[in-house]
Amino acid sequence: MTWKGLYPILSLSKTVYQKGISLTKKAMEQVESRLQRNPLLPKWDIFIQPL
Repeated sequence: MTWKGLYPILSLSKTVYQKGISLTKKAMEQVESRLQRNPLLPKWDIFIQPL
């Protein structure tokens, strides 16, 4: 799969997480700061900036 000639970089996480665990507001703000949402499709078109 490519988009504008770029290939996505994927990795499979086999870690099993506990249910009911959520991020703190501060941790979620750090995640959200890396997301760039398309104003026309904010739920589905999200660019994630690498760390």
